Amino acid sequence: MLAAAQNQLDDFFDYLRYERRNSPRTISAYQQDLKRLSSYCNRQDIENWSDVNNLLGRKWLASLHQHGLSGSSIQRILSGCRSFYRWLIREQHVSANPFDLLKAPRHPRKLPDTMDIDAVQQLVSLTGDDHLTVRDRAILELFYSSGLRLSELVSLDVGDIDFSAGEARVTGKGNKTRIVPVGRYAQMAIKQWLSVRPQIANETEQAIFVSRRGGRLATRSVEKRLKDWAIRQGISRNVHPHMLRHSFASHMLESSGDLRAVQELLGHQNISTTQIYTHLDFQHLAKVFDKAHPRAKRKKT
Repeated sequence: MLAAAQNQLDDFFDYLRYERRNSPRTISAYQQDLKRLSSYCNRQDIENWSDVNNLLGRKWLASLHQHGLSGSSIQRILSGCRSFYRWLIREQHVSANPFDLLKAPRHPRKLPDTMDIDAVQQLVSLTGDDHLTVRDRAILELFYSSGLRLSELVSLDVGDIDFSAGEARVTGKGNKTRIVPVGRYAQMAIKQWLSVRPQIANETEQAIFVSRRGGRLATRSVEKRLKDWAIRQGISRNVHPHMLRHSFASHMLESSGDLRAVQELLGHQNISTTQIYTHLDFQHLAKVFDKAHPRAKRKKT
């Protein structure tokens, strides 16, 4: 591929970094996906982005599917290519988006892993008053109380919690800010942690949750501590931070039935993302039906 095409890629990544203010992780995903497209175009002797057409795009997606990529992975790649070509059109490098009418192969949508209310209660009921236990109890309560993503939790600063309003200011995907409620148990746990935090935190550190060395807590550390606590609390499942977010969403929807409210709380841009939790609720109802309805019960042998 010509140097001009590579320069346009670099300019697009700068656009994501400085104008869109995407996270390094998001930019890395774009780079990986568009590198696949670049490699395919090189093999097809395509020299300019304007030479990519709908037919070539269709063949490329088919080759990805043949190499074993799942429908969800291809959908993500397709989304990245559409975004890139929208930028190329805006910058007047091309006149059409060859990926607009393409669709990824259908794939069965995997339902998110959740915990029932009793299991969550078992997990968050940590005993002990040492500094790290107090911190971890506040982390677990906040995860479940507010449905935060892992990245959102570790990026929280001390000033982001408003105890008088019972709210937290959270910076989510795309650097978008939203306000989420913080429940009573989470508030109590956070206040207890803040009372001992000065004994650990570096003097200038703004992060709410800090490591034993005093700096902002890393995502990997949270993941490891959560796995360790799940084992110590007698939970046999592989528990991860997003499972608490899924559980929050499922339990909220089951109790309220308000899909729009759950969408706002989770910070989902599209309600279709939130709708996956309605399938979880239906599964629960189906099990109740199978057990209770006279016409659903199997005859005893």
